[in-house]
Formats: sequence, C-alpha cells, structure tokens
Amino acid sequence: MADPLAVAALALWCFLVALIGGLLGLVLGNIRLPLVVALAAGPAAGAGANLGISGVAAATASISHIRAGRVDWRMFRWMAPPSVVGALVGSYFSGLLPDAALLAVIGAALLYFGIDLLRPGKAPQPRPDAGLDVRAAVWSGALIGLLGGTIGLILGTLRMPALIRSVGLTPERAIGTNLTVGICVGAAGLIGHTPEGIDWDIFAVGALASIPGALIGARLTGRLSKEQLLRAIGVVLVLSGGVMLGNAAVSA
Repeated sequence: MADPLAVAALALWCFLVALIGGLLGLVLGNIRLPLVVALAAGPAAGAGANLGISGVAAATASISHIRAGRVDWRMFRWMAPPSVVGALVGSYFSGLLPDAALLAVIGAALLYFGIDLLRPGKAPQPRPDAGLDVRAAVWSGALIGLLGGTIGLILGTLRMPALIRSVGLTPERAIGTNLTVGICVGAAGLIGHTPEGIDWDIFAVGALASIPGALIGARLTGRLSKEQLLRAIGVVLVLSGGVMLGNAAVSA
C-alpha cells in the first residue's frame, strides 16, 4: 500500500472509528473492515489486520475506562476465556463458511438489538452485582467470539447488547468490560489468522491512527448520561447492522 492518499484515507477513517468506538465501548471493526480489506493484499490478510487494529483500539480505550472504574472484572473473567476460544476456533475455520450468510445474520441481529435499545420506555434495567447472569456472559462470549473469529471482527457491537440485556450490566460498566474482552478477542483472532498471512503495513497504519482516536473517545464517555449512552449505542448498532447487511449483499 504505497499510495499516500490511500494511507491518509485509512489513517483518518481508523482515527474516527476509534474515537466513536472509544466513546461507546464499541470497537466498530465492521465499519472499518470494508476499507481495510479493499486496501489489503487479500481478504484474509485484511481480516487479520482488521482484528489486530481492533485489538489495539480496544486496549487503548480500555486504559481510561479501567481508571474510571467502568470494568466489571468478575464478568470479564467469565466472558474473556470462552470469547478467546471461540475466536481461535472461528479463525481456524475462516473461509470455510459463506461470509454472506454470516454477515446477514449478524446484521439482522444488530438491527434488532439497536432498535430494541431505541424503543421508548424499553431501556434495560441494570441488575445488582449478585444478580448478574454469569451463564449469559459465558455462552454469549463463546458464540460471539466464534462468529467474529470467522469473519475477522471482534464483534463488540453484538457483545454490548448481550452485556446490557442478558448479563445485566449498566451501560457505563458494559462499555469498559466490552472493550477489555475485545483486547483478548483481537489478540486471539490475530494469532488465529497468522498462518494465512496478515497485511502488516495496513495493521501498522490503522493501529497508529486508532490510538489517539480511542484515547479521546474514552475520555468523553463520562460526559454522557445513561440515557444518552443507550441512545448513542442503539444508533450505532442500527448503522452497523445496515453496514453488515450491505456487505452481505455485496458478498453474495
């Protein structure tokens, strides 16, 4: 990737995506993926680079969220291991399953969860720590990790509604927890895609541009109320679902 305009476009897009992602606890690799794959040496190399960029963005944003106490470490310990196993298994089978079908299913799910969060009077009620659903954290982590590893995405956009709706975390703690789990999933996916090759030039440009964006976004999280966070997350889920469905149509 020697074209200076392509490098600049990739860097700017990764910065903006990381800024929004750091604010909402969503790595948003699905929005970054089309440009990364278009500029990469090949689809598999692009998917691997995208997972690596997502991991760097998640790790960077997590710094501010950890300092602010927005990570539920008990749920992290339950969700991260099955998420990593799922991502490794998914990465191994990457390319064996039809991407269009997977993207369509994930896109439809994102639309559903996003619209659900935006419905008036339907805001989820957080549970006390003793009432958090550990089993939901385990099964959702494994399933989302498997899907993400297969198509080269961390899929924090799916994990976020699971943490809020199924596990019972507050939006603020779901944001921090989602990003810290995303670090592990990104690292596992990167390792899983290494045998197929990774476009390291794309990874370097995207990762370096994502760091300042993620830091700025994470620092802005505390300025939004719970209701504003839920609405913003809902809007991004709907947009992400639309992007996914569009990608599915193109891949079909």
